[in-house]
Amino acid sequence: MTLRVVLADDQALVRTGFRMIIDARDDLRVVGEASDGGEAVRLTRELAPDVVLMDVRMPVVDGIEATRRIVADGSRARVLVLTTWDVDAHVVAALRAGASGFLLKDIRAPDLVDAIRVTARGDALLAPTVLSRVLDRFLRTTPDPAPPPSLRDLSGREREVLTLIGQALSNAEIAGRLRLSEATVKNHVTAVLRKLGLRDRVQAVVAAYDHGLVRPRRP
Repeated sequence: MTLRVVLADDQALVRTGFRMIIDARDDLRVVGEASDGGEAVRLTRELAPDVVLMDVRMPVVDGIEATRRIVADGSRARVLVLTTWDVDAHVVAALRAGASGFLLKDIRAPDLVDAIRVTARGDALLAPTVLSRVLDRFLRTTPDPAPPPSLRDLSGREREVLTLIGQALSNAEIAGRLRLSEATVKNHVTAVLRKLGLRDRVQAVVAAYDHGLVRPRRP
């Protein structure tokens, strides 16, 4: 299956570079380009891509607001936010808006391609340089204006799985920790996302932190 990608960046040269990298892969194809957030929202509605590569700083409508609108539209597209700025506030705002990942623009071409594939699968994706700092410090101290989804419909096992997702563990790691099969863990993850109305694992990470299920790591 070919993954369809929309590029949203106000710099044409950046979009051209990303297009060359993406279109060189047999399983990826750029289907549209946007120079501002408003255009990105429109193209996402029209083209129904699998992934939107979204710059943060754009004119008219910025990438964070565009992400919020795409999610509010109910689009199945995953938004992967890219920026030249390693700024924690941007990471938190993007995650709160519904982004499925966050990377810096200096990422290597093979890693960018892998990031698109990971994001399309619905897995959590953050640049390693910002992951632990954001999860441990900023998500906990920067509340979402909207209340987090209630956990009352989760079983005890599903709460355990959500807690481990919040620790950024993979399905294989969760399976090992709980002594379950990966297939069983996958079923639990699917149930957690469905019951909480979450788009993907990264939103489950946010929910785990909002509910205090994850303790900050010690320095």
